[in-house]
Amino acid sequence: MTHEFRYDVDILHLLVSPDHAYFGRARDGAADVATVDADRAEVVAGKGIAGDRFFGKAAHMDAAVTLFSIESLEAIAAELGAAPFDPLLPRRNVVLRGAELTPLIGEDFTLESAGGSVSLHGGRHAHPCAWMDRVLAPGAHRAMRGRGGLRCRPLDSGTLYRGPAVLVSPVPLDAARAHMAAVRSPSRLP
Repeated sequence: MTHEFRYDVDILHLLVSPDHAYFGRARDGAADVATVDADRAEVVAGKGIAGDRFFGKAAHMDAAVTLFSIESLEAIAAELGAAPFDPLLPRRNVVLRGAELTPLIGEDFTLESAGGSVSLHGGRHAHPCAWMDRVLAPGAHRAMRGRGGLRCRPLDSGTLYRGPAVLVSPVPLDAARAHMAAVRSPSRLP
């Protein structure tokens, strides 16, 4: 028997960028690339977000769309004693409020927004890069581990809209845990 759990969330940001900003050495600075905080994003099954740097790239088919919890970013800033971070700097595609993401690894789920919906497969954690220490704050790379977001494969095509949304999950989620780092199970520890 399949269960369906529905959670009210907010899509705060939809980042679409045709180019990578963080490559090379962090000390050389980020590339000046066009980045759009869109009102809507067109998602194409198996390819990603139209116009984004990962769209249709074979190496990223299973991780073409990245979801991120704003609560994680807020917790990281608080832990580091920093002012709130610009939520676009981690360069995650879909920034949500009210969504615990870790339980969605290995699961198919749906985001419904403004009359549109997109089904996604939660693939793996979005691991932070060392650039986070440069663009957010010293220590951000380490603090972001285990809560850098969720890399997903789009299962169908549709449009995501910024604003109120519903996350439809096959597993129970707890929005109060959205800020917490994922913990490896003891059986997997070396």
